[in-house]
Amino acid sequence: MTHPYYPSGNPRFNHVAMSVPADLLGESSRSEILRFWDDVFGFAEMPTMTVDRKRLILSCVHWDQFIFLIAEEDPMRCPRMDHFGLAVGSLEELQGIQERAEAFRRTDARLDLIDLHMDDQQVVKIHSLYLQYILPLMCEFQYWEFAA
Repeated sequence: MTHPYYPSGNPRFNHVAMSVPADLLGESSRSEILRFWDDVFGFAEMPTMTVDRKRLILSCVHWDQFIFLIAEEDPMRCPRMDHFGLAVGSLEELQGIQERAEAFRRTDARLDLIDLHMDDQQVVKIHSLYLQYILPLMCEFQYWEFAA
């Protein structure tokens, strides 16, 4: 069922934007960011959009969903649990993220990982984990397991 304002289908998030210090978008820091997002999530740089020390855009598997990082003199600052969320289609996919994150954390202790856990709402079990690496916002991944 769709909403009357959106007869072609429900709106969906297509990007998250964060302001960061310019140094974070320099070559060495940028490569660390790219390594994490690729190794753990399979997200890749949109290289034609990269401007050294100014902009980095990470495709979230498909070009129309992305993370937009922009350099600012007064960059975003967030409490630890401020986050954005993404959903996956299976518990196995979520467990794969957990495993890859654990492997990454063994090489870089800066990864803040809140391990896979489940919130049982009776009608739905929400499985989730949270990750933060270098960027100001934490990222939550969820899988919703509906009761049969």
